[in-house]
Amino acid sequence: MIIIRRIEPDEWIIAKQLIYRVAHIIFNDARPLEDSMAYGESNGWLKDMNDIQQAYFNNDGIFLVMIDENQLICTGAIRKFEDKICELKRLWLLPDYHGKGLGYRMMQELLLFAREKGYERIRLETDPVYQKRAVEFYKRLGFYEVQIPNATEDEDILLEMSL
Repeated sequence: MIIIRRIEPDEWIIAKQLIYRVAHIIFNDARPLEDSMAYGESNGWLKDMNDIQQAYFNNDGIFLVMIDENQLICTGAIRKFEDKICELKRLWLLPDYHGKGLGYRMMQELLLFAREKGYERIRLETDPVYQKRAVEFYKRLGFYEVQIPNATEDEDILLEMSL
């Protein structure tokens, strides 16, 4: 049975590893996974996850995980961005679980949380080249593109949705 729940304090390392595993596949990283993870850690790619309590729970947010048979298969988080705007972060699902409605299920939980907290808009940044499926997914949910000042074509895009 697949369940969604708050991340436990001892699961942040497993959650980080899941994100690095999925990103390694999506971004077609030629390095061994361990090298990619070491590179990401040395560049602070997931530094917000070193203290999930501070970065999310203490910042009017939440960090959820999806579990299947005691295995972490998905992460998703929300944190405050501005007064009535929250930011979607760390939505990653193992590729074997894609196309089964599980990402949608996680998003519904996160959107419910955001609405209950009184947020009026939700934002996220993503890579439009390597994460085309994710961009399409977000747009199907109602997200629309917002211009990033001074952005170049090879940068992430900003998506937003009214809650």
